[in-house]
Amino acid sequence: MASSSRIPGTGRARRTVAWTVVVLVSALVIAAVGDLFAASRAEHRLARALLAAPTLTYEPNVMFSGFPFLPSASSGEFSLVHISAGGAAVDGCGDRGRCTATLDAELHDAVLGDVWKLTDSTPLTFARLTAQTRVDSVNLGRLMNIVDLYLNTPAAEGEVGGGSPGGPLAERTSGLLLSGTVPLPGSPARDGKYPPSAVEYRFPKVKVSVSARVDVVDGRVRIEATDFYTGPEEHFAADVPAEFRSHVLKFFSATLPILPLAWDTAPTRAFSRGSDLILFGERPAGTVEPRGF
Repeated sequence: MASSSRIPGTGRARRTVAWTVVVLVSALVIAAVGDLFAASRAEHRLARALLAAPTLTYEPNVMFSGFPFLPSASSGEFSLVHISAGGAAVDGCGDRGRCTATLDAELHDAVLGDVWKLTDSTPLTFARLTAQTRVDSVNLGRLMNIVDLYLNTPAAEGEVGGGSPGGPLAERTSGLLLSGTVPLPGSPARDGKYPPSAVEYRFPKVKVSVSARVDVVDGRVRIEATDFYTGPEEHFAADVPAEFRSHVLKFFSATLPILPLAWDTAPTRAFSRGSDLILFGERPAGTVEPRGF
């Protein structure tokens, strides 16, 4: 009967190696979780400091770039700090409900100092600051007094899948698609409390889609309807008499109230992205404080 041979200590060596791997992996996982937790605490610290800004009602989302976080935290230097604050109040809606926007900002090559001691007056230094204010279709409709307004950004001619899942959203300064219900000549802006989009509105109205362009004039967003939309995107194509066409188009043209930008950044351009209207601005190297957001 043949006997099997076995090298003494082989099993013990394998167990030692296995346990060593387990310990190393566990240590790496614990270190990664700890690093993420530290980053979350520091981001929350800055978010609380930003909440001192009068434009904000809700705590913003803050994200520091780079992994691992702790080496950057020790120096207080980050290649990018991203801030997104939703629910910021916008004036100009009258009795049409509360208007809000989302204020985004990015501090490039930022120096924050001690991230564990951030306050609303801590100086935040940066090499470049970009800011944008996003107004969705609902709030844009309130600002333009077209309650059921919807903004769409068709892909540019020759481009396939602009804004498709997994791809970037299309952006445009012209060829924007606006849809909504407006009164025809002789009809009131409201029927009692009901806007033209309401079923209870009793006067002649029309639901149409128009093409528009957008730009910045004297620091304010100017939207100008150029024609009725006849392109391939889903749209409303009501039969508007020729003598009423100019009247209807005017409802889709407006100069919006001044929209806030983070840290009072001067706006440089406006465009649509998906179903949002975007106001964009940037500033060169400088220093800001969280309370000024």
